[in-house]
Amino acid sequence: MILPKADKVIIPIEKLTEYALSPERDPNKAKAFEMALGYDRNNADKLLQNILHNLEKYEAKNKGNYGYGEKYEVVMNINGENGKSAKVLTAWLDDAETGEMRLITLYVDS
Repeated sequence: MILPKADKVIIPIEKLTEYALSPERDPNKAKAFEMALGYDRNNADKLLQNILHNLEKYEAKNKGNYGYGEKYEVVMNINGENGKSAKVLTAWLDDAETGEMRLITLYVDS
C-alpha cells in the first residue's frame, strides 16, 4: 500500500531546515543527513523534492491511531547530493482534525 493522500502531502520546509537539518535542534540527526546524503539547510529544498519523488515508490505501514489521526511510516532509499544512497525513515500523520497528510518526522535509518 502506498501512503494514502501521497499526492497531496504537506511537508513544511521548516520541518527540514529547523528540525531534521538543524545542528542546533538535533546535531546528531543533522550530521547523519549531511554525512550520509550531503543534505544540510542550504539544500533542504532538494531533500524535500527527493522525498516527494520517492514517496509513491515505497510501501507505507500503518502505525495506528494515537488520538490525532492515523500514523504511517515510509522507509525509502534516497540518493543524496553527495552521490551516496541511504535509507530514510519518514513518518506521517493523517490529521483527524484537518484531514491533511503531513510529515511529522524523518531520519537516516541505518
